Amino acid sequence: MAGSFNPLAGFGPAEKAKFLVLGSSRTGSSALTSRLSSLKNLEHVSPTRLKGLGISRCPVSTEADEASKLALMRRWFFARKPDAGFILTDFPATLLQARVFDEWLECRSEGLTAVFAFEPIVGPVVDHYRMLGLLCSADTDAPA
Repeated sequence: MAGSFNPLAGFGPAEKAKFLVLGSSRTGSSALTSRLSSLKNLEHVSPTRLKGLGISRCPVSTEADEASKLALMRRWFFARKPDAGFILTDFPATLLQARVFDEWLECRSEGLTAVFAFEPIVGPVVDHYRMLGLLCSADTDAPA
């Protein structure tokens, strides 16, 4: 009898896990998507969801949008308990955001549990997490 596929197996205590999900889960692995959504003890966060909670103004430039998103995510990150787990989607979207997020984690002596990328996502953010050894395929629980 074959066991059920668990893409999050082997990552330690789920309540303290810190996952990033790069790309759209709508086009990704249904096993990972359903497993992530079943983790009710983790905070599910995205800049879009956080922005919807406040007043949003249209930024006048790409730089203003980047600064606005970083400020929004910084407020969330430093307001949470350091040992609380989360599933973060749609952030970081740029290499600058990834590097700033890494600095925030380092500042609080925290680290990511894993980063999942839904195919076909490529680019500097994926390469950054692959170089750090955190990138896992969304279809398996092995590093990509």
